[in-house]
Order: sequence, then C-alpha cells, then structure tokens
Amino acid sequence: MKTPVAVVAMLGAAFAAANAQASASNDHLATRPGWEVGGQVAHYRYLEPGFMKLEGDRAGILGAYTFAGAGGLFSRIDVRGSYGQLEYRGTGTKSGVPDWLIETRAVVGVDVFPGNGVSLSPYVGLGYRYLYNDLRGYGSTGATGYRRYSRYLYAPAGLTLRIDIGEGWVLAPTIEADVFLRGRQASKLGDAGLGYMDVTNRQSKGRGHRVYLMLERDRWAVGAWTHYWRIMDSDVQPIAPGLVGLEPENTTRESGLELRYRF
Repeated sequence: MKTPVAVVAMLGAAFAAANAQASASNDHLATRPGWEVGGQVAHYRYLEPGFMKLEGDRAGILGAYTFAGAGGLFSRIDVRGSYGQLEYRGTGTKSGVPDWLIETRAVVGVDVFPGNGVSLSPYVGLGYRYLYNDLRGYGSTGATGYRRYSRYLYAPAGLTLRIDIGEGWVLAPTIEADVFLRGRQASKLGDAGLGYMDVTNRQSKGRGHRVYLMLERDRWAVGAWTHYWRIMDSDVQPIAPGLVGLEPENTTRESGLELRYRF
C-alpha cells in the first residue's frame, strides 16, 4: 500500500496552496475530523448460483474516527458490525440462520476544492471483512448444516463529491471500487455428521464496489448505500478420502439506509 499512500501525499502537496483560500469559504464541504457513530438497516442477499441462497434483513452499528492534516489531507479509521437472521434456500430451506458481519477499514485521502460550493475527496486504503453464519440444525429436508467463516482482505479506492445545496445542506455521493486481494472460507463440514473434514479454501480472484448517497447538515448525516461483491471459485481442498471441495463462485449484495452523528 506504500504506492497509493505516496500518491495521495503528492496530491495533497500539489493542491495545498490552491486549497488554502478555497477551503476557507468551504469549511462545511471538507472532510470533518473527529468521531462518528451511527446505525444502519439493510437487506442482504448472498447467492451461489445453482447451489444456495441466503437472504434477509439485518441491522447494525458503526463508528469512525477521522484525522485532518495540512493541505486538505485526511485519514480515517472506521468499523461496522451487522447482524441478521436469514432465510436459506438450497438443498432444502431453513429460516432464522444467524449471520454476523464485521468490517474495518483505514483510508487516506485529500480534500480538493475546484470551485465555490463543491469539493472532491479521493481516497485509498485497506479493508478487512469478516462474516460468520451458522447453518447447523435441521432444514426442511431433514439435512443438517454447518458453520461458515468468511474473511476478505481488500483495497478500497474511491471518491466523495460534496455539493452545497443551500440552507446548510450538503449532498455527498461516493463511488468506490474494492480491489479484492485475498480471501479465506472456512467450512466446518464436520457439523453435518456426514464424515467430511473441516476445510479452509483460499480465494484469490474477485471484485467489489460500493455507492453511497448521503445528505449532511451540521453534525448529522443520513442516506442510502449499496455494497456488492463477486468472488470467483476458490482453490480445491480435500474433504474426505478421495473427495475434494471448493467454495463456488458467489455474489453478495447489501443495500440499506444509515444515520450518523458526528462529534
């Protein structure tokens, strides 16, 4: 990550002089330093085409701290946790599947003021996503499931545009590409009682993106967002004598609303 960080630092130095005058009249359009806390609700859908689907509503909390430096430079650390009881459809059906998601990120960026009433904030960073769901228990066909643990390491690269729309309100859309670096999927197949071994598959190919549309005013921010992942087939690992298994290609889409308060 040294190269992206260096690029952001160079951008900050290049725009520092121009930003000094513009930011004075656009303080409300700059990335705000300090703490943020908030909550979110979302609809979640995980799909392995031809194999299974997990879908349902979830709720979560989030927190962040932002550091602001000279020349419009900023850095940010944030974390969110989300929980839902999902509906499984695959070899059978099962309701109330516990599903936990924890995600943390660190990014660096720079605020640029190309004119009055507007700002641009490109950023890059590193993110970690952890997900756990528990399919143990009998479904509609009488078969029992198993626990699954998913871990992604990725590099976000995005841009936030802030526009002054009057009366103290700021419209703040964000677009972001998430570069998938690597993943691991641990499946506790022993839970199913079928004689299979627990297995961990490595994932090396995938991509993601996210989009936000937020409204900001004073210390409050509210808006809608969507996250998307597409991960390719994993490597192949043994699960029993003469048998192997993989984590198949899958997609995840999570869309919701959130409210934040900034200290």
